[in-house]
Amino acid sequence: MNKRAIAILASLLLGWAVVANADGPVLDIDQTVVKVPVDKDVSAEDAVESMKLRANILNIKLVAELPLSQQIKAMGEKSRRIEIYQFCDALTAKRMVDYNMSFAAYLPCRITLVEDEKGALWLLTMNLDMFIKHPKFDAKLKQEAVRVRDTLMEIMNAGAKGEL
Repeated sequence: MNKRAIAILASLLLGWAVVANADGPVLDIDQTVVKVPVDKDVSAEDAVESMKLRANILNIKLVAELPLSQQIKAMGEKSRRIEIYQFCDALTAKRMVDYNMSFAAYLPCRITLVEDEKGALWLLTMNLDMFIKHPKFDAKLKQEAVRVRDTLMEIMNAGAKGEL
């Protein structure tokens, strides 16, 4: 079996969607994220406030806010709303990096508010199941990763519904 076939097989076994091309396997970007539509009657401001409040209740820290669309506009370009909110459970993050330094590239966890081309709002975060399903994850770390995933989903769902 050639290296390309092995890479594709390994990716499939890990639950990652891949597309083969001349340069080797490529992840399908839509498979790497979770998208939640914001209810039509929930404003962007209410969605963000709901996420912040829910994160506080769940004891996960909001460590950064990046108003990307404001920066784009300041540079003279038009932009739909794009805002990145970074959340972190520092102790779990440390354990993930201790397990494998590559996890540092995915920290802190992000939830992005995006306005699509039709004006609808969406909340997006990375699909943590790609990591959770890794066969070499030890049980304790897997449990913590599941808790973080569930916490992020609860934050996103609160934001999407405008729940306080």
